[in-house]
Amino acid sequence: MDVTSKLIDLALVEDIGTGDVTTEYFVPEGKEVTAYVMSKGEGIVAGVAVAMEVFERVDRNLKVEALLTDGAEISYGEYIIKITGSARSILTAERTVLNFLQQLSGEATKTSTFVKLTEGTKAKILDTRKTTPGWRYLEKMAVRAGGGTNHRMGLYDRAMVKDNHLVAEGGLPAIQDAINKLAEEKPHVQIELEADTLEQVESFLKLDGVDYILLDNMTNEQMRQALEMRGDAEKPLMEASGGVTLETVRGIAKTGVDFISVGALTHSAIALDISMEFYEKESSKS
Repeated sequence: MDVTSKLIDLALVEDIGTGDVTTEYFVPEGKEVTAYVMSKGEGIVAGVAVAMEVFERVDRNLKVEALLTDGAEISYGEYIIKITGSARSILTAERTVLNFLQQLSGEATKTSTFVKLTEGTKAKILDTRKTTPGWRYLEKMAVRAGGGTNHRMGLYDRAMVKDNHLVAEGGLPAIQDAINKLAEEKPHVQIELEADTLEQVESFLKLDGVDYILLDNMTNEQMRQALEMRGDAEKPLMEASGGVTLETVRGIAKTGVDFISVGALTHSAIALDISMEFYEKESSKS
């Protein structure tokens, strides 16, 4: 994706600047090595293709081989990528590669933890737009690698009408008119309404063309009641949101909601510990 390509360019310019003075003065020109990107923790890997592109952007002559793919479970000491070629080039790319891999793998790992806690229920774990500016495409890719599901990418691919938007509306008739107009002019855009109370849920269920109702900061009992209001209808789908934690997510999932959105997948993930090992000659590791 073009955004990712630009992000890699920016990261390399930010790190290399006018040149890598350490390798230029302290690493012999022409020195060839084999290096491995390895995990120093347990989790889910994400960002392998991005890391490989960083190496190739720094030096097209490097031989870069993926040993694991996004979504793979990794444990301490496992090798993710093998690189052979110029020591200078590998060292220059190292930190940028690790920055991408550590952050994205941390987000995939956190997502996987939430997903595992909802096993046996129908609830799917969603990300949000609470992403690092410029990193959204990559971070949502990491969420998928961890078994999660992507919410909207931006303001353009789903209408999400929250309480601040509703203040400006003129009641249910005005909301229905807006839904009808959007459906006519942009039929591929889905529509989601945020409900803070069960009274709002009841009102929104009377509208046509609503794809999702977001149950904002409701108790588990309130969410169960909202689902009872919907009855056997397939739509609108119900999404739980607001302060979801590892301690509360399973209870929320057991209410029967269709989705649970978790901002912490991207804004609070801890980077996975990943490093690089160098060998002067070809190693037997693979």
